[in-house]
Amino acid sequence: MQPLPKPKKQIATWKQLPHKDQLAVLVMARLVEPLVQSSLQAYMFYQLKSFDETLPDATIAWQAGVLQASFSAGQTITAWMWGRAADTYGRKAALLLGSFGTLVSCLGFGFAQSFWSALVFRTFGGLVNGNIPVMRTMVSEIVKEKKFQARAFLLMPMCYNIGVIVGPMLGGLLADPVATYPRLFGPDSPLGGVHGVEWMNKWPYLAPNLASAFIVTLNILLISLFLDETLASARAYWNLVGRPFRRLADIVRTGSKSKSAGYAPVPDSEQAIPLVSPTETDSSRGPPTTHYAEHQGCEAPSNPPKLPFRRIWTANVLFTLLAHFATAFHIGTFNSLWFMFLSADRYEPDSTAATNAYHPHGPFVFTGGLNLPPMQVGTAMSILGVIGIVLQLLVYPRSNDNYGVLPLYRAFVYGFPIAYLLAPYLAIVPSTAAPPKPASGPLLWVALCVILGIFVVSRTFVLPATMILINNCSPHPSVLGTVHGVAQSVGSAARTMGPAIAGFLFGTGLNIGIVGLAWWVLAIAGALAVLTSMWVREGSGHEIILEGETRTENSLLSSSANRS
Repeated sequence: MQPLPKPKKQIATWKQLPHKDQLAVLVMARLVEPLVQSSLQAYMFYQLKSFDETLPDATIAWQAGVLQASFSAGQTITAWMWGRAADTYGRKAALLLGSFGTLVSCLGFGFAQSFWSALVFRTFGGLVNGNIPVMRTMVSEIVKEKKFQARAFLLMPMCYNIGVIVGPMLGGLLADPVATYPRLFGPDSPLGGVHGVEWMNKWPYLAPNLASAFIVTLNILLISLFLDETLASARAYWNLVGRPFRRLADIVRTGSKSKSAGYAPVPDSEQAIPLVSPTETDSSRGPPTTHYAEHQGCEAPSNPPKLPFRRIWTANVLFTLLAHFATAFHIGTFNSLWFMFLSADRYEPDSTAATNAYHPHGPFVFTGGLNLPPMQVGTAMSILGVIGIVLQLLVYPRSNDNYGVLPLYRAFVYGFPIAYLLAPYLAIVPSTAAPPKPASGPLLWVALCVILGIFVVSRTFVLPATMILINNCSPHPSVLGTVHGVAQSVGSAARTMGPAIAGFLFGTGLNIGIVGLAWWVLAIAGALAVLTSMWVREGSGHEIILEGETRTENSLLSSSANRS
């Protein structure tokens, strides 16, 4: 008897991605987050300077660093709480409350007239913003089939890349409009009158925050009208509250009133079978009753049980969170260290400055940066950002289909320590311009693009895989939001610690004539991330079976495939 042929592997495509309308809402909501948060980077230094013109630049730079860290610190404290709340009260409740908190934070930051008031509103923004882990949770609940996960989870980092490019542009265009557009808003202008627009003079950096607040308001309306609740225990409430708006949303989406009467939420699985046809349902009696298969192939009772908080901490959850901390630490630190290194003064052999006290010798003793102007640095980062988006769209999904999440994650995590080891040697690449002028020349830019290319390619493959592994390490669907919230807290803690440590080491390295000190310590952190990646395995998302649940054949096959 001949063996049966193996079934042909089904390759998912972007066109086949299910529930595109719901994913589109989440994409817009995710785009708002980095756009709003990064827009203030374009003018934060100048806004802090406007609070007290007598402060030196070093103090202003310290204040800017504190404001950046305060947001991450706030998320570290509360992100896991928002995930827990999303598991208890519903995903939409957490998203709407978080978005409203972001709205208050934007307005408060725009009206701030001192460093301490700006710090309060910046910290508040971090404390109330748990939207990212909640959105990741909803992506996994909307798109359950593993063959679509790589593409679905790619949407989140792509939105981040777009937001951090558009956000600073928006902030730069709207900051201090009286000085930026004097003919329109300044003294003796058509809109400014004799002294200029009064509120723009009093709050010169309110305009970009008003624009951010407007975008957040649109996001709140979008979530309220178009986003379906994915937590089964919260659907009844949100469907009742949003029923009038749901009809309007369906008319907008379908262009037909006849399809709005039988609204059914996003099913728990791709094979959900409604017991009552929407056409047979009387809208006056409420939404149709629907039977849903349990998450990841497990059959659920009428009152789904919830895994206690103390049982979340399985070995795979702990190892995945440890690997996530290590990865977030060195990637977040790179973003801060890279700009300091490119902007630092170049080494001058005849200078008697403290930073040039040690003459270069050997492979490790050299100092100085590249002294590149911000425009050149920004151009290089933008080009490589676009390349990263192209890789995420075209290369990563196919690679994931062929090799799987975990092998790609373990392979490309090696790229980070290599990039960090090589980065400081840009300081001694031959340049066509003598110090103290900015470094230039084709050889320098080739070397710079090679190092950035290694980093961007590694990040393109590692970050989406990290999100998928965090999602699948959840031991039970009832704590999925909590696991994502804890992961956000862990990542925020790493991004708070890393830049502070890197700033100290970079300054120390310049003073002792070894500019690579911070970079090589970062390479060690990258090597630790490689080590922790060896301990991570891809879970099934439902490894703990509670009383009243039974595992179906499909779930057993899925778990067996993951173990193999």
